Order: sequence, then structure tokens, then C-alpha cells
Amino acid sequence: MFDQIGSGASGELPIVIKGDAQGSVEAIQNSAQLISTDEVSVRMLHSGVGGINESDVTLAKASNAMIVAFNVRPNPQARELLERDRVDVRYYSIIYEVIDDMKTMLSGMLAPLQREHFLGNAKVLEVFDITKVGRIAGCRITDGMVKRGSSVRLLRDNIVIHQGSLSTLKRFKDEVREVREGFECGMAFENYHDLKVDDVIECFEVEEVARTL
Repeated sequence: MFDQIGSGASGELPIVIKGDAQGSVEAIQNSAQLISTDEVSVRMLHSGVGGINESDVTLAKASNAMIVAFNVRPNPQARELLERDRVDVRYYSIIYEVIDDMKTMLSGMLAPLQREHFLGNAKVLEVFDITKVGRIAGCRITDGMVKRGSSVRLLRDNIVIHQGSLSTLKRFKDEVREVREGFECGMAFENYHDLKVDDVIECFEVEEVARTL
């Protein structure tokens, strides 16, 4: 379950709640509903008052769920099943700690934000067709810098024609890591060759930012 959460593959956190009193169980249920969103949510499979029993463990195992135990413990048979089936059970005695943990887990299920950082622009001065290499643009960096491995867009009259990545970044005949403003270089796109004089190549990086509830 936690591998799925880490990869963003699951939008639900399935749990079984067992508590020492009905009020405790209801407080956890209500809080779980409040922190759930349209994108990620807590899914209550079962809740009840009393210690953890074999049916609780069997249900959690079958549903790949976590057991939330509030001031309760498993009976001997359930303890054996927990160990054998490696079911995750979390023991709590303070309500807000339950909620904090569920918030952390749900936050881990949120898809990260994609934040774009502009690096620089290059203007295409000439276009060369090179055997076994393809079409290479001779460019001048007009603003900022261009880095190998970063993302690029091809702009023609300020319209995005293509977005992808660079296959080549050269200074003279040498592959280089970056070229800065004012310098000239050779650039080629991966799997794209429709390059023309006066096109602008925009270089940018994308940062993934973790989200929280």
C-alpha cells in the first residue's frame, strides 16, 4: 500500500478503525472525512469498539489496508495473523496523532506540482543538414543560458511548434553542458527536425514540488 502511495498510484487510504470507545472511533472517522479531498481520501472499511480480532486482520489483509488502533491491542490469535500476514497496524492514544499521520499519508498520495523555471532563449541563425546526425541549428544565445538535458520549446512567431529535449548541444565540434548569453552553439532536437532560420528555442527546467493538505 505504501509503495502505491509513494508512486501516486492510489487515491485512497483504506483503513480499519478499532477504538476503546464509540466516541473515539467517531472522532477519528469524522476527522478522516474532513481531511479527505476529491483527489485523495480515507476509505473506512470497518470500524468498531474493542480489541483487534482475526476478522479485522483478515479484512485489512484482503484490502491492503492499515489498522488504526486507538487505546486497544490485538488478541493473541489476531497478533499471530498480524505477524504472519505483515499487516500494518498503528497504535495511538492521542487523536491528533492519528489525524497527523493520515494527513501525511494522504499528502504523499497527491501528485506533485510541476513548477517551470525559465533558463534562456536561443535564436536560430542557420540550419545545417549533417549526414548521420540530422538537422542542426546554428544558434546564438540571446537571453540567459541553455543547458544540455533541460527541456526545450521551439517557437515560431511566438507560437509553440514543438516541445521536447535536446539531442545535441555543441560549441564548435565539442559537446558541452551549457552555453551562456552572447555565445553561439549548435543545437538539435530529439526526434524532431523542422528547424528554420529565425526560430527561437526556449530552454527551461521543470521542478516537482511536493504538495500537502
